[in-house]
Amino acid sequence: MQTLCYLALLPHEQAKKYGDRTVFEYKDFGGTEWKKVSWKDFSERVKRVSNALLNLGVGVQDNIGVFSQNCVQYLYTDFGAFGVRAVTIPFYATSSEQQLQYVINDASIRLMFVGEQEQYDKARRVQSLCTTLERIIIFDPSVTLAEHDVTSMYFDDFLKQGEGLPRQAEVERLWTEQQDDDIANILYTSGTTGESKGVVLTNGQYLAAFKANDECVPVGETDRVITFLPIAHIFERGWDFLALTEGAVLIINTNPHEIQKSMKETHPTAMSAVPRFWEKVYAGIQAKIDNASPMHQKIFRAALEVGRKYNVECKAMGKRPSPLLTLKYKAIDKTLLAVVRKEFGLVRPNIFPTAGAVVSPEVETFIHSLGLTMIVGYGLTESLATVSCDHKDEPYTIGSVGRPISSIDVKIGDNNEILLKGPTITRGYYKRDELNKTAFTEDGYFKTGDAGFLRNGELFLTERIKDLYKTSNGKYIAPQAVESKLLVDKYIEQIVVIAEEKKFVSALIVPAYPMLEEYAREHGISFAGREDLCKNEKIIKMLTERINTLQQGLAGYEQVKRFTLITQPFSMENGELTNTLKTRRPVVIKNYAEVIEKMYEE
Repeated sequence: MQTLCYLALLPHEQAKKYGDRTVFEYKDFGGTEWKKVSWKDFSERVKRVSNALLNLGVGVQDNIGVFSQNCVQYLYTDFGAFGVRAVTIPFYATSSEQQLQYVINDASIRLMFVGEQEQYDKARRVQSLCTTLERIIIFDPSVTLAEHDVTSMYFDDFLKQGEGLPRQAEVERLWTEQQDDDIANILYTSGTTGESKGVVLTNGQYLAAFKANDECVPVGETDRVITFLPIAHIFERGWDFLALTEGAVLIINTNPHEIQKSMKETHPTAMSAVPRFWEKVYAGIQAKIDNASPMHQKIFRAALEVGRKYNVECKAMGKRPSPLLTLKYKAIDKTLLAVVRKEFGLVRPNIFPTAGAVVSPEVETFIHSLGLTMIVGYGLTESLATVSCDHKDEPYTIGSVGRPISSIDVKIGDNNEILLKGPTITRGYYKRDELNKTAFTEDGYFKTGDAGFLRNGELFLTERIKDLYKTSNGKYIAPQAVESKLLVDKYIEQIVVIAEEKKFVSALIVPAYPMLEEYAREHGISFAGREDLCKNEKIIKMLTERINTLQQGLAGYEQVKRFTLITQPFSMENGELTNTLKTRRPVVIKNYAEVIEKMYEE
């Protein structure tokens, strides 16, 4: 049963309930061994953080920065800060020095907690440019301090400031003074255009989100939840905190590149992810099917068809499968499908919330056919994650983003814009009075910037209003919808659609080079490097045929007519991606202006 209380009290209330039971499994920085933390130990370390913060002069609603990859110290810091009514401001581990400097100064951050050497070095370099930043506290004990650095300290030394809990009476008084309107976090959006802005998230928002999500998301104390997205991301943050209210074990994966290895080692039952993760799963399994013998291909495709009929045609629509279909499904579910799931470490899978971008219907159908319960949802930082999601024990439609959670009032406004009101919606952006005036309607609904519609209680997204392209022929193109159609192809790693003021749609494509190189070798195509592959006529022809097949369902004016293969991936370093890996289209278009113009030459 869920424990519903302020974040400041959550570790301690759960410690009373669960005691020595495990709450975290994690690896030390650079470590190889999985370690465990009990609820009792979590509570004790959080108290030490709270006491240490008071000893360093942190006051009510002071802002603290956390610049780190996922780690157990991150959560100690977050909850310790909540305990003294301080505000944590998470940074992505990949944030640039310019982003750090901007946010530290905008939010007047005094203390910055950092993870590894890279984060420490960046924070140290901007410290002299940030007049409020007094101290850097380092999670990884192997970090080498800069010469003459007398203001930084290691996290273990920081904890010594709270040894013996010298200020615990004051901490407990602050627990009793917690209010709904207290700011818990300020999450700065990385922004695909323009300046970052801080989204204010309060205690009351978190409480309302926990309660509403508990009603429809079947995660509980028997679950093992692994972190994949950064805790700085509202989706992962809200999901992890919800799991903690339910008493689940949280497996902290520090290195995102090792997620599949971590899954195999720890056997999670649940994980939040973005669609790209499942697109890669889909492409990987499809590639294995394509390379299998004709007999094995036939067997596996037949099994997937049974899975589709059982999970998508029946279960998803609230229909009872026939006895024969049930028998067939149980047979393949315990054998062939179980083997596939086990390859990903999913021995006892429960649920897999997925949001953050458009989910391809092909991928969603495929994952359900494998016997994995993908819970597709939609949310924003401004809504503290969930606006809508597939609900347990209720029918869902492939292609929807589920049903709105109980606390949110969803209204469709001008230009089919999705408007939101409710206790989980932000009160506004930090120190952005002018922006806040335009972010809400006159009757108090938050403007999402996303277009969509409601049908039979489910929400469907159509496009991102600000991202709509208008061709020179006056046709509107939703680039994300086109891109999601093509990203399911195993040979496509990244794609950016071009159409604004152009006479037809084109695209910049970064191929999945390992797959493309394998194709070239199998078909006798010689190449010395990526440039040879990108210019090869046989490669271009093969990809053209695959793209044309995938976009058959699009209107003629929406279809990609020409494309250029790019040798280097779009990156954060070049400013082309945000920290959440969303495309900054204006930057890509600027960086590849000459390449784009060549696609429109007669």
